[in-house]
Amino acid sequence: MNNLTIDFKKVDGLVPCIIQDESSQKVLMLGYMNQEAIDKTIETGKVTFFSRTKQRIWTKGETSGNFLMVKSIKIDCDQDTLLIKAEPLGPVCHKGDDTCFEETNRSKTFFIDDLRAIIKDRKNNPTDKSYTASLFAKGINKIAQKVGEEAVEIVIEAKDDNKDLFLGEAADLMFHYLILLEAKNIELDEVMEVLIERHKKK
Repeated sequence: MNNLTIDFKKVDGLVPCIIQDESSQKVLMLGYMNQEAIDKTIETGKVTFFSRTKQRIWTKGETSGNFLMVKSIKIDCDQDTLLIKAEPLGPVCHKGDDTCFEETNRSKTFFIDDLRAIIKDRKNNPTDKSYTASLFAKGINKIAQKVGEEAVEIVIEAKDDNKDLFLGEAADLMFHYLILLEAKNIELDEVMEVLIERHKKK
């Protein structure tokens, strides 16, 4: 993040900065940064802007406590726009909304990509302490068996009204399903493509 080469001359000393939620991929807001704001953002790990109305540096959340914790910083191909992926510690908009575009930002589904990356790492870099690595070591038959077991367990829980137990079994089934896909060297996007194609035919 310290090696950002920004063409400040092109943008009169201020570069636009898009803030995106690292987990949900939602665009949260747009702000502007000068070199000082960028330096402070990198130093503190909290998104800091230059206020064009107040003509000063300000850290997002400095009064509300709803900071934007930096996860990554990227610059575009023209070197005049920043993309910061961050973790919001509360509503982003001063009106109390999740984003400055009046959108909700509660979806956790993008965590699946993080989980898939962890599963892939456990396969490629196994350790004795990893349950996931132990499944890969036992082979495809054991992994497929686990998926079958979890599927049966979620069916059983579906017949009752205990939401917590059902959620637990649903999480177990999804986790082992992702392991099975990785064992078969199949990307989740390939499964999504099948669903998309089926949807087009309706």
